Amino acid sequence: MVSITIKKATTVKDSADIIYLCDEKQDGLSDFLSKDELRYVAKKFKNDKKRFFSINQLTRIVFVQIIEHDSKEYITKENFRNAGNSLVKRINENKSSSVQIVDGIKNSDYTLACAEGLALGNYQFLKYFTKAKDKQNSLKTIEIVSDKVKNKQAEELTLLVEGVCVARDLVNEPVSYLDAVQYSKDIQKLGKKSGFEVEVLNKKKIESLKMGGLIAVNLGSPTPPTFNIMEWKPKGSKNKKPIVLVGKGIVYDTGGLSLKPTANSMDLMKSDMGGSAAVVGAMCAIAKAKLPVYVVGLVPATDNRPGQNAYAPGDVITMMSGTTVEVLNTDAEGRLVLADALHYAKKYKPQLVIDLATLTGAAVRAIGTRAIVSMGNADKAHKQLEEVSYDVFERLAPQPFWDDYSECLKSPIADLNNLGGATAGQITAGKFLEHFTKDKKGKSEYPYIHLDIAGPAFIPSNDTYRTAGGTGTAVRLLFEFVKRQG
Repeated sequence: MVSITIKKATTVKDSADIIYLCDEKQDGLSDFLSKDELRYVAKKFKNDKKRFFSINQLTRIVFVQIIEHDSKEYITKENFRNAGNSLVKRINENKSSSVQIVDGIKNSDYTLACAEGLALGNYQFLKYFTKAKDKQNSLKTIEIVSDKVKNKQAEELTLLVEGVCVARDLVNEPVSYLDAVQYSKDIQKLGKKSGFEVEVLNKKKIESLKMGGLIAVNLGSPTPPTFNIMEWKPKGSKNKKPIVLVGKGIVYDTGGLSLKPTANSMDLMKSDMGGSAAVVGAMCAIAKAKLPVYVVGLVPATDNRPGQNAYAPGDVITMMSGTTVEVLNTDAEGRLVLADALHYAKKYKPQLVIDLATLTGAAVRAIGTRAIVSMGNADKAHKQLEEVSYDVFERLAPQPFWDDYSECLKSPIADLNNLGGATAGQITAGKFLEHFTKDKKGKSEYPYIHLDIAGPAFIPSNDTYRTAGGTGTAVRLLFEFVKRQG
C-alpha cells in the first residue's frame, strides 16, 4: 500500500500544484492566474464550454476544475470525487509529491470528496514488481486550503482511505501468500497497528465448537481454517450491544469438487474473501478514528479445494447451530462458512448484524458491478444503510426478502439444501443465511442485513477512483454507517 496523507493547510504555496475548485462564476481565480490566463480560461469556457483547464506556470500547474452540479446532492458529490480522480495521472506525470486543493466553492463536503477521489485513485498494488520504486506514484500529500474543512475531517479522511487500501491490498494478494493462516497473522498485525483486539480460533477450537460449515469447506485444503474475532470496544461507547460485521473469508475458491466450469472463472477467485477484507478495512478505520461505537468483526477463513478428503455433492453436514444441510453444490461454500459465523454472533446479543460476501453470480447478473445487492429483516437499519450508500456512492439495490423464497431450500434428507433454485439465487442465498440468525423456534435473535458484493468487489480495469483489482467496496459504507450510530 502506498500511503497518502490528507491534511489541512492555511496558505497557498507558490511552488505547489493547485487544484482550484470553483463554480461557473470562477470567483477567486485572480489569486492564482495572470490577466492573460484569466482571459484564456474565460474564452475557453464561453466558446467550448470546457469545465477543466490546466495552466502550466513556471513553478507549478494550476488545475481549474468547474464542477457540474446535479439536482441530486449525492451525484454532485460523486462528480467531485471523479474530478479528483481525473487529475491523478497528470499530477504523477508531473512528479509532484504534494498538491493543494483550494476550496473556491466554500463547501467542505465537496472539497473533501475531491480529495477522497484523488487519494483513492492514487492507489497502487506494487508488492510483486521487482522494480516497484520505478512504478511508484509520486503523490504523497494532499493539502486542503479551506475555511470550511476542519483538521479532524482531513485526518479522518486519511484513515478512511487507509482502510479502503487495506481491503484492496488483502483482495489483491494471491493465495500463494494469503492462505487462511497468513490472513489471521495479517489481521493480528493490523489490529495491533489500528488499536482493535484480535482473537484467532485455530482448527482444534473450530472443531470443538462444531463449526460444521467451516470444517466441511476446509476438508479439501492442505491449510487449516481459522476463525478471526476482531473487537473494538472503546470506553464510553454509545452502544452496549455491539454491531457485528461478518465477512466471508474464502481466500481462494476453485468450486471444490463442483469445480468451476466457466472459462477463466477461477482466475479472479483470490477475490472471494472480498467481504472479509471489507470488514477488516472498516475495523482498521473505525478503530484508528476512535469512533465511539462498539463493533465486532467475525471472519471465518479457508480456501475451497477439491483435494484430500474434500466434501462432496450429496454430503450432509451438521452446522454449529445443529441444522443439517444437504450439499448439492460445493461451489455454494460461502454461505456454509458464513452460517457458522452468524450463529456464533448470537453470543454477543448484538443490536445488529451485517454480513458481507462475494456470494453469488446471480447478484452480478441481476445488477452488474455498480451496486451492492442487499436484503434483510432490519428495516430501520437497512433504510439508514441505504441512505449512507448513496452518500458514499456505494449504492444498495434492496431485494425482496419474502419467506416463500425459502421453499426451494428444502431438502428431502436434511433440514436445508445449500443451493436453492435456478432463479433468484442472490435472494435464496440470503434466506439460507437468515435461517442461522434465528433460534430453534424460528424467531430472529437479532436484526440482520445481508450484503452481496460479488459485482463491485473486484473489477478488471479502473472505474474512476475504483482501481483495477480489489476495490475495497463497502469499507466506506460500513465506516460512515457506524460513525452515524455514534
